[in-house]
Amino acid sequence: MPPIRHEAHYGDRIVRCFGDRPTRLHDLLERAAQRHGDNEAVVCGDTRLTWREVHDGAARLAGGLASQGVSAGDRVVLFLSNRPEFVLALFAVQRLGAIAVPVGVREQREGLSWILDHCGARAVFLDGDLVTRLPQDAAQTRLTICCGPAGAELPAGMWRYETLAAWEQAPDVMPAQPEDVAVILYTSGTTGRPKGAMLTHLGIIHSVLHYLVTMDLTHLDRSLLAVPATHVTGLIASVAAFAGAGGTLVLMPAFKASTFLDVAEGERITHTLMVPAMYQLLLLEPGFAQRRLDAWRIGGFGGAPMPVATIDALAKLWPGLHLLNAYGATETTSPTTLMPSGQIRDHADTVGVPLPCADVLVVDDEGREVAPGEVGEIWISGPMVVAGYWNNPEATAREFTAGWWHSGDLGSIDAQGYVRVFDRKKDMLNRGGYKIFSVEVENVLARMPGVVEAAIVGKPCPVLGERVHAFIYAPEASVTLDQLRAFCVECLADYKVPESMTLTDQPLPRNLNGKVLKRELRTQVPG
Repeated sequence: MPPIRHEAHYGDRIVRCFGDRPTRLHDLLERAAQRHGDNEAVVCGDTRLTWREVHDGAARLAGGLASQGVSAGDRVVLFLSNRPEFVLALFAVQRLGAIAVPVGVREQREGLSWILDHCGARAVFLDGDLVTRLPQDAAQTRLTICCGPAGAELPAGMWRYETLAAWEQAPDVMPAQPEDVAVILYTSGTTGRPKGAMLTHLGIIHSVLHYLVTMDLTHLDRSLLAVPATHVTGLIASVAAFAGAGGTLVLMPAFKASTFLDVAEGERITHTLMVPAMYQLLLLEPGFAQRRLDAWRIGGFGGAPMPVATIDALAKLWPGLHLLNAYGATETTSPTTLMPSGQIRDHADTVGVPLPCADVLVVDDEGREVAPGEVGEIWISGPMVVAGYWNNPEATAREFTAGWWHSGDLGSIDAQGYVRVFDRKKDMLNRGGYKIFSVEVENVLARMPGVVEAAIVGKPCPVLGERVHAFIYAPEASVTLDQLRAFCVECLADYKVPESMTLTDQPLPRNLNGKVLKRELRTQVPG
Protein backbone atom coordinates (compact mmCIF):
# COMPACT_ATOMS: atom_id res chain seq x y z
CA MET A 1 0.00 0.00 0.00
CA PRO A 2 1.34 3.50 -0.81
CA PRO A 3 2.32 5.56 2.24
CA ILE A 4 -0.45 7.71 3.75
CA ARG A 5 -0.09 11.26 5.04
CA HIS A 6 -2.33 14.16 6.01
CA GLU A 7 -2.76 16.95 3.45
CA ALA A 8 -4.73 20.20 3.23
CA HIS A 9 -7.19 20.44 0.32
CA TYR A 10 -10.09 22.60 -0.85
CA GLY A 11 -9.26 25.32 1.65
CA ASP A 12 -10.83 23.89 4.81
CA ARG A 13 -10.18 20.15 4.65
CA ILE A 14 -7.44 18.09 6.28
CA VAL A 15 -7.61 14.58 4.85
CA ARG A 16 -5.50 11.42 4.71
CA CYS A 17 -3.99 10.95 1.26
CA PHE A 18 -1.81 8.43 -0.52
CA GLY A 19 1.59 10.10 -0.65
CA ASP A 20 2.77 8.33 -3.83
CA ARG A 21 0.11 8.79 -6.49
CA PRO A 22 -0.56 10.04 -10.03
CA THR A 23 -1.71 13.65 -10.34
CA ARG A 24 -4.59 13.46 -12.81
CA LEU A 25 -6.98 11.08 -14.50
CA HIS A 26 -5.11 11.19 -17.82
CA ASP A 27 -1.94 9.96 -16.04
CA LEU A 28 -3.63 6.57 -15.67
CA LEU A 29 -3.93 6.21 -19.44
CA GLU A 30 -0.35 7.36 -20.03
CA ARG A 31 0.99 4.83 -17.54
CA ALA A 32 -1.12 2.02 -18.96
CA ALA A 33 0.16 2.76 -22.48
CA GLN A 34 3.77 2.92 -21.29
CA ARG A 35 3.73 -0.15 -19.03
CA HIS A 36 1.11 -2.38 -20.66
CA GLY A 37 0.76 -0.93 -24.15
CA ASP A 38 0.16 -4.28 -25.86
CA ASN A 39 -2.30 -5.52 -23.27
CA GLU A 40 -5.97 -5.61 -24.26
CA ALA A 41 -7.62 -2.50 -22.90
CA VAL A 42 -11.17 -2.43 -24.27
CA VAL A 43 -13.20 -5.33 -25.63
CA CYS A 44 -16.70 -4.89 -27.02
CA GLY A 45 -18.11 -7.46 -29.42
CA ASP A 46 -15.61 -7.79 -32.25
CA THR A 47 -13.70 -4.65 -31.25
CA ARG A 48 -10.44 -5.18 -29.37
CA LEU A 49 -8.16 -2.26 -28.51
CA THR A 50 -4.84 -2.26 -26.71
CA TRP A 51 -3.87 0.44 -24.22
CA ARG A 52 -1.52 1.92 -26.81
CA GLU A 53 -4.39 2.08 -29.30
CA VAL A 54 -6.68 3.70 -26.72
CA HIS A 55 -3.97 6.25 -25.89
CA ASP A 56 -3.26 7.11 -29.50
CA GLY A 57 -6.94 7.10 -30.49
CA ALA A 58 -7.83 9.43 -27.61
CA ALA A 59 -4.97 11.74 -28.63
CA ARG A 60 -6.25 11.97 -32.22
CA LEU A 61 -9.80 12.55 -31.02
CA ALA A 62 -8.52 15.30 -28.73
CA GLY A 63 -6.96 16.90 -31.79
CA GLY A 64 -10.30 16.79 -33.59
CA LEU A 65 -12.07 18.35 -30.62
CA ALA A 66 -9.41 21.05 -30.29
CA SER A 67 -9.76 21.88 -33.99
CA GLN A 68 -13.40 22.76 -33.28
CA GLY A 69 -12.59 24.97 -30.33
CA VAL A 70 -12.85 22.64 -27.33
CA SER A 71 -10.26 23.69 -24.75
CA ALA A 72 -9.34 23.45 -21.06
CA GLY A 73 -12.27 23.91 -18.70
CA ASP A 74 -14.96 23.30 -21.34
CA ARG A 75 -17.67 20.83 -20.44
CA VAL A 76 -18.23 17.92 -22.81
CA VAL A 77 -21.32 15.75 -22.33
CA LEU A 78 -20.92 12.01 -22.97
CA PHE A 79 -24.44 10.81 -23.77
CA LEU A 80 -23.13 7.37 -24.65
CA SER A 81 -23.84 3.73 -23.88
CA ASN A 82 -21.18 1.19 -22.90
CA ARG A 83 -19.11 1.33 -26.07
CA PRO A 84 -15.39 1.87 -26.89
CA GLU A 85 -16.10 5.47 -27.97
CA PHE A 86 -17.01 6.31 -24.38
CA VAL A 87 -13.54 5.38 -23.14
CA LEU A 88 -11.74 7.23 -25.94
CA ALA A 89 -13.94 10.32 -25.56
CA LEU A 90 -13.39 10.38 -21.79
CA PHE A 91 -9.61 10.42 -22.15
CA ALA A 92 -9.66 12.79 -25.12
CA VAL A 93 -11.52 15.29 -22.96
CA GLN A 94 -8.99 14.78 -20.16
CA ARG A 95 -6.07 15.34 -22.52
CA LEU A 96 -7.45 18.78 -23.31
CA GLY A 97 -7.97 19.66 -19.65
CA ALA A 98 -11.70 19.84 -20.31
CA ILE A 99 -14.42 18.37 -18.07
CA ALA A 100 -16.36 15.22 -18.98
CA VAL A 101 -20.08 15.14 -18.14
CA PRO A 102 -21.34 11.54 -18.53
CA VAL A 103 -25.13 11.25 -18.81
CA GLY A 104 -27.04 7.97 -18.69
CA VAL A 105 -28.70 6.99 -21.96
CA ARG A 106 -32.07 6.57 -20.23
CA GLU A 107 -32.26 10.35 -19.85
CA GLN A 108 -34.96 11.97 -21.97
CA ARG A 109 -34.90 15.22 -23.96
CA GLU A 110 -36.10 17.52 -21.19
CA GLY A 111 -33.57 16.25 -18.65
CA LEU A 112 -30.74 16.21 -21.17
CA SER A 113 -31.54 19.74 -22.28
CA TRP A 114 -31.46 20.96 -18.69
CA ILE A 115 -28.08 19.31 -18.04
CA LEU A 116 -26.60 20.75 -21.24
CA ASP A 117 -27.68 24.24 -20.20
CA HIS A 118 -26.80 23.90 -16.52
CA CYS A 119 -23.23 22.76 -17.10
CA GLY A 120 -22.81 25.08 -20.11
CA ALA A 121 -21.74 22.22 -22.37
CA ARG A 122 -19.42 23.16 -25.23
CA ALA A 123 -19.83 19.77 -26.95
CA VAL A 124 -21.82 16.56 -26.72
CA PHE A 125 -21.11 12.98 -27.85
CA LEU A 126 -24.11 10.72 -28.35
CA ASP A 127 -25.16 7.34 -29.68
CA GLY A 128 -26.71 7.43 -33.14
CA ASP A 129 -30.06 6.13 -31.89
CA LEU A 130 -30.28 8.96 -29.35
CA VAL A 131 -30.25 11.83 -31.86
CA THR A 132 -33.99 12.43 -31.44
CA ARG A 133 -33.49 13.18 -27.74
CA LEU A 134 -31.28 16.17 -28.43
CA PRO A 135 -32.77 19.65 -28.15
CA GLN A 136 -33.72 20.79 -31.64
CA ASP A 137 -31.02 23.47 -31.86
CA ALA A 138 -28.23 21.38 -30.28
CA ALA A 139 -26.20 20.86 -33.45
CA GLN A 140 -26.29 24.60 -34.18
CA THR A 141 -25.38 25.78 -30.66
CA ARG A 142 -22.91 23.08 -29.55
CA LEU A 143 -20.35 20.82 -31.18
CA THR A 144 -22.33 17.59 -31.58
CA ILE A 145 -20.63 14.28 -32.37
CA CYS A 146 -22.62 11.20 -33.36
CA CYS A 147 -21.27 7.67 -32.78
CA GLY A 148 -22.71 5.39 -35.50
CA PRO A 149 -24.34 3.94 -37.40
CA ALA A 150 -21.93 4.86 -40.19
CA GLY A 151 -24.46 4.98 -43.01
CA ALA A 152 -27.15 7.02 -41.28
CA GLU A 153 -27.91 10.55 -42.43
CA LEU A 154 -27.14 13.11 -39.75
CA PRO A 155 -28.94 16.39 -39.02
CA ALA A 156 -27.28 19.52 -40.36
CA GLY A 157 -24.29 20.65 -38.35
CA MET A 158 -23.65 17.32 -36.64
CA TRP A 159 -20.23 15.65 -36.88
CA ARG A 160 -19.48 11.98 -37.30
CA TYR A 161 -17.28 10.52 -34.58
CA GLU A 162 -15.03 8.93 -37.19
CA THR A 163 -14.20 12.30 -38.72
CA LEU A 164 -12.87 13.84 -35.51
CA ALA A 165 -11.28 10.55 -34.41
CA ALA A 166 -9.14 10.52 -37.57
CA TRP A 167 -7.43 13.85 -36.81
CA GLU A 168 -3.70 13.52 -37.43
CA GLN A 169 -2.30 16.16 -35.12
CA ALA A 170 -2.60 15.37 -31.40
CA PRO A 171 -2.40 18.30 -28.97
CA ASP A 172 -0.09 18.29 -25.98
CA VAL A 173 -1.54 17.03 -22.72
CA MET A 174 -2.80 20.06 -20.84
CA PRO A 175 -1.58 20.47 -17.26
CA ALA A 176 -4.09 19.86 -14.49
CA GLN A 177 -3.97 20.37 -10.74
CA PRO A 178 -5.23 17.70 -8.32
CA GLU A 179 -8.16 19.84 -7.18
CA ASP A 180 -9.30 20.68 -10.72
CA VAL A 181 -12.67 19.23 -11.74
CA ALA A 182 -12.25 16.29 -14.12
CA VAL A 183 -15.83 14.99 -14.28
CA ILE A 184 -19.29 16.28 -13.41
CA LEU A 185 -21.84 13.58 -12.57
CA TYR A 186 -25.43 14.64 -12.13
CA THR A 187 -27.06 12.88 -9.20
CA SER A 188 -30.69 12.00 -9.68
CA GLY A 189 -31.89 13.47 -6.40
CA THR A 190 -35.29 12.86 -4.84
CA THR A 191 -37.00 16.16 -5.66
CA GLY A 192 -36.34 19.00 -8.06
CA ARG A 193 -33.43 19.15 -10.47
CA PRO A 194 -30.34 16.92 -10.20
CA LYS A 195 -27.12 18.23 -8.66
CA GLY A 196 -23.84 18.15 -10.57
CA ALA A 197 -21.27 16.51 -8.29
CA MET A 198 -17.78 17.81 -9.14
CA LEU A 199 -15.35 14.88 -9.23
CA THR A 200 -11.76 16.12 -9.08
CA HIS A 201 -8.55 14.46 -10.21
CA LEU A 202 -7.63 14.10 -6.53
CA GLY A 203 -10.83 12.22 -5.72
CA ILE A 204 -10.74 9.97 -8.78
CA ILE A 205 -7.10 9.00 -8.24
CA HIS A 206 -7.75 8.10 -4.61
CA SER A 207 -10.79 5.99 -5.47
CA VAL A 208 -8.80 4.18 -8.15
CA LEU A 209 -5.97 3.49 -5.71
CA HIS A 210 -8.49 2.26 -3.13
CA TYR A 211 -9.79 -0.27 -5.64
CA LEU A 212 -6.33 -1.33 -6.80
CA VAL A 213 -5.01 -1.81 -3.26
CA THR A 214 -8.03 -3.50 -1.65
CA MET A 215 -8.92 -5.73 -4.62
CA ASP A 216 -5.30 -6.42 -5.60
CA LEU A 217 -6.03 -5.53 -9.25
CA THR A 218 -3.26 -5.97 -11.83
CA HIS A 219 -2.82 -5.86 -15.60
CA LEU A 220 -3.85 -9.53 -15.68
CA ASP A 221 -7.37 -8.82 -14.45
CA ARG A 222 -10.34 -8.59 -16.79
CA SER A 223 -13.46 -6.68 -15.71
CA LEU A 224 -16.92 -7.13 -17.20
CA LEU A 225 -18.67 -3.75 -17.15
CA ALA A 226 -22.37 -4.60 -16.90
CA VAL A 227 -23.53 -1.35 -15.27
CA PRO A 228 -23.54 1.97 -17.16
CA ALA A 229 -20.14 3.60 -17.67
CA THR A 230 -21.94 6.90 -17.12
CA HIS A 231 -22.64 5.94 -13.48
CA VAL A 232 -20.02 6.53 -10.79
CA THR A 233 -19.55 2.78 -10.28
CA GLY A 234 -18.93 2.01 -13.95
CA LEU A 235 -16.85 5.13 -14.49
CA ILE A 236 -14.58 4.78 -11.46
CA ALA A 237 -14.61 1.11 -10.42
CA SER A 238 -14.22 -0.18 -13.97
CA VAL A 239 -13.11 2.40 -16.56
CA ALA A 240 -10.73 4.43 -14.38
CA ALA A 241 -9.62 1.57 -12.13
CA PHE A 242 -8.72 -0.69 -15.03
CA ALA A 243 -6.80 2.09 -16.71
CA GLY A 244 -4.95 2.34 -13.41
CA ALA A 245 -4.28 -1.40 -13.38
CA GLY A 246 -3.55 -1.69 -17.10
CA GLY A 247 -6.03 -4.55 -17.19
CA THR A 248 -8.84 -5.33 -19.63
CA LEU A 249 -12.28 -3.74 -19.68
CA VAL A 250 -14.98 -5.85 -21.37
CA LEU A 251 -18.08 -3.81 -22.19
CA MET A 252 -21.68 -4.99 -22.12
CA PRO A 253 -24.09 -2.51 -23.76
CA ALA A 254 -26.89 -3.77 -21.49
CA PHE A 255 -27.18 -6.40 -18.77
CA LYS A 256 -28.85 -9.68 -19.61
CA ALA A 257 -28.09 -12.71 -17.46
CA SER A 258 -27.55 -15.20 -20.29
CA THR A 259 -25.37 -12.79 -22.26
CA PHE A 260 -23.37 -11.93 -19.14
CA LEU A 261 -22.57 -15.60 -18.57
CA ASP A 262 -21.58 -16.12 -22.21
CA VAL A 263 -19.21 -13.14 -22.12
CA ALA A 264 -17.83 -13.89 -18.66
CA GLU A 265 -17.02 -17.43 -19.70
CA GLY A 266 -15.61 -16.60 -23.11
CA GLU A 267 -13.50 -13.65 -21.96
CA ARG A 268 -12.24 -15.33 -18.77
CA ILE A 269 -13.54 -12.50 -16.59
CA THR A 270 -11.91 -12.04 -13.17
CA HIS A 271 -13.76 -8.99 -11.83
CA THR A 272 -17.24 -7.47 -11.67
CA LEU A 273 -18.97 -4.76 -9.65
CA MET A 274 -22.76 -4.90 -9.89
CA VAL A 275 -25.93 -4.58 -7.83
CA PRO A 276 -27.07 -7.65 -5.83
CA ALA A 277 -30.14 -8.19 -8.03
CA MET A 278 -27.84 -8.94 -10.97
CA TYR A 279 -26.14 -11.76 -9.05
CA GLN A 280 -29.53 -13.14 -8.09
CA LEU A 281 -30.63 -13.12 -11.75
CA LEU A 282 -27.47 -15.03 -12.67
CA LEU A 283 -28.35 -17.71 -10.12
CA LEU A 284 -31.81 -18.04 -11.68
CA GLU A 285 -30.34 -18.54 -15.15
CA PRO A 286 -30.58 -22.20 -16.32
CA GLY A 287 -27.20 -23.90 -16.52
CA PHE A 288 -25.39 -21.34 -14.36
CA ALA A 289 -23.73 -24.09 -12.30
CA GLN A 290 -22.20 -25.66 -15.42
CA ARG A 291 -20.52 -22.48 -16.63
CA ARG A 292 -16.72 -22.34 -16.69
CA LEU A 293 -16.21 -19.29 -14.52
CA ASP A 294 -13.20 -20.40 -12.49
CA ALA A 295 -11.25 -17.22 -13.42
CA TRP A 296 -13.87 -15.02 -11.72
CA ARG A 297 -12.28 -14.06 -8.40
CA ILE A 298 -13.85 -10.71 -7.39
CA GLY A 299 -17.58 -10.10 -7.20
CA GLY A 300 -18.01 -6.56 -5.97
CA PHE A 301 -21.46 -5.22 -5.25
CA GLY A 302 -23.14 -2.10 -3.91
CA GLY A 303 -26.34 -0.10 -3.91
CA ALA A 304 -28.16 -2.62 -1.69
CA PRO A 305 -27.35 -5.44 0.76
CA MET A 306 -26.58 -8.90 -0.60
CA PRO A 307 -29.03 -11.47 0.80
CA VAL A 308 -27.30 -14.20 2.80
CA ALA A 309 -29.04 -16.82 0.64
CA THR A 310 -27.39 -15.33 -2.45
CA ILE A 311 -24.01 -15.25 -0.72
CA ASP A 312 -24.35 -18.91 0.25
CA ALA A 313 -25.52 -19.99 -3.20
CA LEU A 314 -22.58 -18.25 -4.92
CA ALA A 315 -20.12 -19.65 -2.38
CA LYS A 316 -21.38 -23.17 -3.03
CA LEU A 317 -21.11 -22.86 -6.79
CA TRP A 318 -17.91 -20.82 -6.99
CA PRO A 319 -15.89 -20.94 -3.76
CA GLY A 320 -13.09 -18.96 -5.41
CA LEU A 321 -15.34 -15.91 -5.91
CA HIS A 322 -14.74 -13.27 -3.23
CA LEU A 323 -17.86 -11.16 -2.68
CA LEU A 324 -16.95 -7.63 -1.58
CA ASN A 325 -19.57 -5.12 -0.48
CA ALA A 326 -18.59 -1.59 -1.57
CA TYR A 327 -20.56 1.30 -0.06
CA GLY A 328 -20.28 4.76 -1.53
CA ALA A 329 -22.01 7.40 -3.59
CA THR A 330 -21.48 9.83 -6.44
CA GLU A 331 -20.42 12.41 -3.84
CA THR A 332 -17.70 10.07 -2.56
CA THR A 333 -16.40 9.25 -6.06
CA SER A 334 -17.56 5.65 -5.53
CA PRO A 335 -16.18 3.67 -2.56
CA THR A 336 -16.14 4.72 1.09
CA THR A 337 -16.15 1.32 2.75
CA LEU A 338 -15.29 -2.16 1.51
CA MET A 339 -15.80 -5.59 2.98
CA PRO A 340 -12.43 -7.23 3.72
CA SER A 341 -11.93 -10.34 1.62
CA GLY A 342 -13.34 -13.51 3.15
CA GLN A 343 -15.53 -11.73 5.73
CA ILE A 344 -18.76 -11.29 3.80
CA ARG A 345 -20.55 -14.26 5.40
CA ASP A 346 -19.73 -13.28 8.99
CA HIS A 347 -20.51 -9.59 8.46
CA ALA A 348 -23.29 -9.75 5.85
CA ASP A 349 -25.32 -7.15 7.77
CA THR A 350 -22.56 -4.55 7.32
CA VAL A 351 -20.93 -2.72 4.40
CA GLY A 352 -17.44 -3.47 5.67
CA VAL A 353 -14.93 -1.01 7.08
CA PRO A 354 -13.77 2.45 5.93
CA LEU A 355 -11.11 2.45 3.22
CA PRO A 356 -7.57 3.60 4.09
CA CYS A 357 -8.11 7.29 3.26
CA ALA A 358 -11.81 7.47 4.21
CA ASP A 359 -13.29 8.74 7.47
CA VAL A 360 -16.83 7.85 8.52
CA LEU A 361 -18.75 9.52 11.34
CA VAL A 362 -22.22 8.80 12.70
CA VAL A 363 -23.90 11.90 14.14
CA ASP A 364 -27.21 12.94 15.69
CA ASP A 365 -29.48 15.70 14.38
CA GLU A 366 -27.28 18.33 16.06
CA GLY A 367 -24.11 17.04 14.38
CA ARG A 368 -22.74 15.36 17.51
CA GLU A 369 -20.94 12.01 17.21
CA VAL A 370 -22.92 9.14 18.72
CA ALA A 371 -21.54 6.18 20.65
CA PRO A 372 -20.48 2.95 18.87
CA GLY A 373 -23.54 0.97 17.86
CA GLU A 374 -25.93 3.90 18.09
CA VAL A 375 -27.88 5.00 15.03
CA GLY A 376 -27.44 8.38 13.37
CA GLU A 377 -26.71 9.98 10.03
CA ILE A 378 -23.53 8.89 8.26
CA TRP A 379 -21.09 11.68 7.42
CA ILE A 380 -18.09 10.98 5.18
CA SER A 381 -14.75 12.73 4.73
CA GLY A 382 -11.63 12.04 2.70
CA PRO A 383 -9.80 13.07 -0.47
CA MET A 384 -12.34 11.23 -2.59
CA VAL A 385 -15.28 13.36 -1.34
CA VAL A 386 -16.28 15.76 -4.11
CA ALA A 387 -15.50 19.46 -3.97
CA GLY A 388 -19.20 20.33 -4.09
CA TYR A 389 -21.94 20.78 -6.68
CA TRP A 390 -21.49 22.57 -9.99
CA ASN A 391 -23.13 25.99 -10.07
CA ASN A 392 -25.10 25.20 -6.90
CA PRO A 393 -23.56 26.88 -3.84
CA GLU A 394 -26.77 26.51 -1.84
CA ALA A 395 -26.73 22.70 -2.08
CA THR A 396 -22.99 22.64 -1.40
CA ALA A 397 -23.43 24.69 1.78
CA ARG A 398 -26.37 22.56 2.88
CA GLU A 399 -24.82 19.12 2.33
CA PHE A 400 -21.19 19.68 3.39
CA THR A 401 -19.68 20.69 6.73
CA ALA A 402 -15.92 21.43 6.62
CA GLY A 403 -15.47 18.76 3.97
CA TRP A 404 -17.75 16.20 5.62
CA TRP A 405 -20.53 15.14 3.25
CA HIS A 406 -23.94 14.47 4.84
CA SER A 407 -24.93 11.18 3.21
CA GLY A 408 -28.59 11.14 4.27
CA ASP A 409 -28.12 7.48 5.26
CA LEU A 410 -28.98 6.23 8.73
CA GLY A 411 -26.42 3.83 10.10
CA SER A 412 -24.02 2.90 12.86
CA ILE A 413 -20.40 1.89 13.45
CA ASP A 414 -19.70 -0.93 15.87
CA ALA A 415 -16.74 -1.20 18.22
CA GLN A 416 -14.79 -3.19 15.62
CA GLY A 417 -15.23 -0.47 12.99
CA TYR A 418 -17.80 -2.22 10.77
CA VAL A 419 -20.31 0.17 9.24
CA ARG A 420 -24.01 -0.65 9.03
CA VAL A 421 -26.43 1.20 6.77
CA PHE A 422 -30.06 0.83 7.82
CA ASP A 423 -32.03 3.22 5.68
CA ARG A 424 -32.28 6.60 4.04
CA LYS A 425 -33.48 9.16 6.59
CA LYS A 426 -36.45 9.93 4.36
CA ASP A 427 -37.32 6.22 3.88
CA MET A 428 -37.54 5.16 7.53
CA LEU A 429 -41.13 4.28 8.43
CA ASN A 430 -42.93 5.35 11.60
CA ARG A 431 -45.80 3.00 12.38
CA GLY A 432 -47.62 4.28 15.44
CA GLY A 433 -44.37 5.38 17.04
CA TYR A 434 -42.43 2.24 16.10
CA LYS A 435 -39.45 3.01 13.83
CA ILE A 436 -39.01 0.55 10.95
CA PHE A 437 -35.88 0.42 8.79
CA SER A 438 -37.05 -0.62 5.33
CA VAL A 439 -33.73 -2.35 4.59
CA GLU A 440 -34.32 -4.87 7.37
CA VAL A 441 -37.68 -5.92 5.91
CA GLU A 442 -36.28 -5.92 2.37
CA ASN A 443 -33.46 -8.23 3.45
CA VAL A 444 -35.91 -10.71 4.90
CA LEU A 445 -38.02 -10.76 1.74
CA ALA A 446 -34.91 -11.16 -0.42
CA ARG A 447 -34.10 -14.39 1.44
CA MET A 448 -37.27 -16.00 0.12
CA PRO A 449 -36.44 -18.34 -2.79
CA GLY A 450 -37.57 -16.84 -6.10
CA VAL A 451 -37.46 -13.22 -4.91
CA VAL A 452 -34.96 -11.08 -6.85
CA GLU A 453 -35.52 -7.80 -5.02
CA ALA A 454 -37.97 -6.06 -2.73
CA ALA A 455 -38.72 -2.47 -1.74
CA ILE A 456 -40.57 -1.27 1.34
CA VAL A 457 -42.55 1.98 1.40
CA GLY A 458 -44.99 3.54 3.82
CA LYS A 459 -48.71 3.33 3.16
CA PRO A 460 -50.48 6.38 4.66
CA CYS A 461 -52.76 5.52 7.58
CA PRO A 462 -54.97 8.03 9.48
CA VAL A 463 -54.57 6.03 12.72
CA LEU A 464 -50.94 4.83 12.76
CA GLY A 465 -49.40 7.36 10.39
CA GLU A 466 -47.87 4.68 8.16
CA ARG A 467 -48.31 1.00 7.49
CA VAL A 468 -45.78 -1.27 5.79
CA HIS A 469 -46.27 -2.03 2.09
CA ALA A 470 -43.92 -4.26 0.07
CA PHE A 471 -43.20 -4.30 -3.66
CA ILE A 472 -41.65 -7.63 -4.62
CA TYR A 473 -40.02 -8.59 -7.92
CA ALA A 474 -40.27 -12.36 -8.29
CA PRO A 475 -40.16 -13.58 -11.90
CA GLU A 476 -40.93 -17.16 -10.83
CA ALA A 477 -44.68 -17.65 -10.57
CA SER A 478 -44.28 -20.23 -7.77
CA VAL A 479 -43.88 -17.52 -5.11
CA THR A 480 -47.21 -16.55 -3.51
CA LEU A 481 -48.27 -13.69 -1.26
CA ASP A 482 -49.33 -16.13 1.47
CA GLN A 483 -45.87 -17.72 1.46
CA LEU A 484 -44.21 -14.31 1.65
CA ARG A 485 -46.40 -13.19 4.55
CA ALA A 486 -45.80 -16.42 6.48
CA PHE A 487 -42.06 -16.08 5.94
CA CYS A 488 -42.09 -12.48 7.26
CA VAL A 489 -44.12 -13.48 10.32
CA GLU A 490 -41.43 -16.04 11.23
CA CYS A 491 -38.57 -13.56 10.84
CA LEU A 492 -39.83 -10.12 11.88
CA ALA A 493 -41.45 -8.38 14.80
CA ASP A 494 -45.18 -8.12 14.21
CA TYR A 495 -45.18 -4.35 13.57
CA LYS A 496 -42.54 -4.80 10.83
CA VAL A 497 -44.46 -7.41 8.84
CA PRO A 498 -45.86 -5.92 5.60
CA GLU A 499 -49.61 -5.54 5.88
CA SER A 500 -49.99 -5.33 2.11
CA MET A 501 -47.85 -6.47 -0.80
CA THR A 502 -47.57 -5.99 -4.54
CA LEU A 503 -46.08 -9.00 -6.32
CA THR A 504 -44.74 -8.39 -9.82
CA ASP A 505 -42.82 -10.30 -12.47
CA GLN A 506 -41.25 -7.05 -13.72
CA PRO A 507 -38.12 -5.34 -12.32
CA LEU A 508 -38.73 -2.49 -9.90
CA PRO A 509 -38.37 1.02 -11.38
CA ARG A 510 -34.90 2.54 -11.08
CA ASN A 511 -33.40 5.95 -11.65
CA LEU A 512 -30.53 6.70 -14.03
CA ASN A 513 -28.04 5.65 -11.34
CA GLY A 514 -29.68 2.26 -10.84
CA LYS A 515 -31.37 2.92 -7.48
CA VAL A 516 -34.95 1.82 -6.87
CA LEU A 517 -37.36 4.74 -7.25
CA LYS A 518 -39.31 4.59 -4.02
CA ARG A 519 -41.00 7.91 -4.71
CA GLU A 520 -42.51 6.32 -7.84
CA LEU A 521 -43.51 3.19 -5.94
CA ARG A 522 -45.30 5.32 -3.33
CA THR A 523 -47.64 6.54 -6.05
CA GLN A 524 -48.49 2.90 -6.90
CA VAL A 525 -49.46 1.79 -3.38
CA PRO A 526 -53.04 0.51 -3.58
CA GLY A 527 -55.61 2.39 -1.55
